[in-house]
Amino acid sequence: MKIGIIGAGQIGRTLTALLVRAGHDVWVANSRGPGSLTGLLAPLGAHAHAATVADAARTGELVVVSVPVRAYRDLPADLLAGKVVIDTGNYDPERDGPIPELDEGRTTGTELLAALLPDSRVVKMFNTIFYEHLRDQGRPADSPGRRALPMTGDDPEAKATVAAVVDRIGFDTVDAGPLKASQHIGRGTAAFDVRLDADQLRAVLES
Repeated sequence: MKIGIIGAGQIGRTLTALLVRAGHDVWVANSRGPGSLTGLLAPLGAHAHAATVADAARTGELVVVSVPVRAYRDLPADLLAGKVVIDTGNYDPERDGPIPELDEGRTTGTELLAALLPDSRVVKMFNTIFYEHLRDQGRPADSPGRRALPMTGDDPEAKATVAAVVDRIGFDTVDAGPLKASQHIGRGTAAFDVRLDADQLRAVLES
């Protein structure tokens, strides 16, 4: 699969390595431009490509958005139309600045992204795991105690696509509900950065 990653921070970089290792072609973009990514991507070989944001959005059959919430408004909605988009973010007022609709609890960061990308199929994933754990804790399918990650989204087919990608990089997934339920899997929730298998994670989400 061709995968675009917009954002080359810790999660974006870690996902790039894992996805290339799983056999995907990955186009990576950041705000500084492709030239700033050469050193990062060179060790990953020919399946990792430095790209502009537009190229990553255009080329990816699935696109990972791993940028601060404040940067969601800068994403190219037209190029992401019709695509599965993974949102890895967590709102941080100190980093992102105040966003009234989030501060007042009127919506979630992922619903905000979905509103900005009305023709994309947005799925929340990877926001509950630190990059070191994402890098180190993946296990083959059916391994005892394999770590599970929660996922929210409104499109069942998009969720299935994401679950298949996540499985290839070493993790199970647990469907935590629609996008609005992403408030239950962010920072400060019982599902955040806990190493649980799928049954244990379901129990936490249901409690």
